[in-house]
Amino acid sequence: MMLLELEPVVDPAVNARAIHLASRLRARLGRAVRDVVPSYCTVGIHFDPLMTDLAALERAVQEEARQLPVDEPAAVAPPRQIPVRYGGEDGPDLASVAEFAGCTPDEVIARHSARIYRVYMIGLVPGFCYMGRVDTSIAAPRRRVPRERVPAGSVGIAGEQTGVYPISTPGGWQLIGRTDVVMFDANRTPPSLLEPGELVQFVPA
Repeated sequence: MMLLELEPVVDPAVNARAIHLASRLRARLGRAVRDVVPSYCTVGIHFDPLMTDLAALERAVQEEARQLPVDEPAAVAPPRQIPVRYGGEDGPDLASVAEFAGCTPDEVIARHSARIYRVYMIGLVPGFCYMGRVDTSIAAPRRRVPRERVPAGSVGIAGEQTGVYPISTPGGWQLIGRTDVVMFDANRTPPSLLEPGELVQFVPA
């Protein structure tokens, strides 16, 4: 595996370059790579050593990186709206986040749903999108003790990140709501509802 590091910041323009570079490398290298994964500011290249060598891969990366735009391209698609049932059994940590923020649960909901979030990367489990940035006032840290099971569709906060658990899995994010939107379906093309670079807005249901 090769890891390409861009500027070490959480920034839409840097993330857009990582996504764009990953796309160009997939198209150029084809079967020589098993996967090319963009994150906040890095690109992980999982290559097949029987199909290419490190020197050739480095040349391809350098050539494609030189052609990247400096600025983030203007977004053309409107934010995808995801309805969320906040609080209650669907959001058992809403009160805790409100206590962290020194505000009411309704204010947490208002602040979380007011923002338009960027999908920076997909990880943890298939279809889990790391989105940002959450209003700093409600950016509660992960739980000290993770839950053994988080229901699919749970909407959580971890610092300035927010996201939706696509499947039932252990997790330590602060759960503030839940959606019925299917974030990942292996029988769908593409299986992940969202891709890096897309915009999302959560809407109180």
